[in-house]
Amino acid sequence: MSAKVFAISNQKGGTGKTTLSMNFAAGLAQKGRTLLIDADPQGSATQWSRLAPADKPFPVSVISVGGHLAREVETFGRDFDYVVIDCPPTLETGVMQSAMQVTDTVLIPVLPSPVDLWASIRIAEAIDHAKLRNRQLNARIVINQLEPRSALSSAMQEALEEFDIPALQAGLRRRAIYRNAAMEGRSVFEMGKRGQPAVEEIQAVIEEVL
Repeated sequence: MSAKVFAISNQKGGTGKTTLSMNFAAGLAQKGRTLLIDADPQGSATQWSRLAPADKPFPVSVISVGGHLAREVETFGRDFDYVVIDCPPTLETGVMQSAMQVTDTVLIPVLPSPVDLWASIRIAEAIDHAKLRNRQLNARIVINQLEPRSALSSAMQEALEEFDIPALQAGLRRRAIYRNAAMEGRSVFEMGKRGQPAVEEIQAVIEEVL
């Protein structure tokens, strides 16, 4: 398999996992053929792609899978340069663990509060376990929904230092454009000038992980 594989994952819901998945995949699509695998039973990424207007389709191929995720990634990875997996917000189904077996990098979106970071502690344990089989696995935290002109609190900085997983320098601010793009079935890359600040955030994340 030649594709570089990314999993967007957090067992805690409400952290902006699908928003990051779709826009991250759209940014990668500027660089090469990109597939997004919707492995979340809620199907948010699949629904997002269905909203895409006929005259300007979402520039990412989206498929929905249930079981045999690793096999699907191996199969489809031959035809794409990048594969992004939108994982379910739970560790109980085993899907997230399966994704980590075939993933190069796990991105973990968290909200900018210590409570949200601590609620994600179980995924750190799952990543440590996955590294026993996939020694090349990298994991990075992505701070999401930062308020404009605000810095991380000292408590959040301390919590990040305690966490075993490093955080990216790049992060995503709280912007209405992310919600507006989703409602139109688009990525921020298709939202013109009003989407440019968000585009720059996504591009910064991509450059840092690549």
